[in-house]
Amino acid sequence: MTSPTSEETTDLSESAEAEPTRKSGFLPATYEELKLVVWPSRQQLFSESIAVILMVSLSAAVIAAVSRFYSWASSQIF
Repeated sequence: MTSPTSEETTDLSESAEAEPTRKSGFLPATYEELKLVVWPSRQQLFSESIAVILMVSLSAAVIAAVSRFYSWASSQIF
């Protein structure tokens, strides 16, 4: 078993210090975490929203088409 290097021990001590204590409370800790979030730009948000809407619409159309095909096929057989 190897012992941690000095870099690993500083990473561990920094992460332990970065964790909020119970005394600081939930809301202040949440606020601190939200400051670390990288929010998307307006253009990125718009383009990714359009991509999601298109993919969901395409998936719904494919599922509907497959469902109608199987419905038609089962009506031909039975």
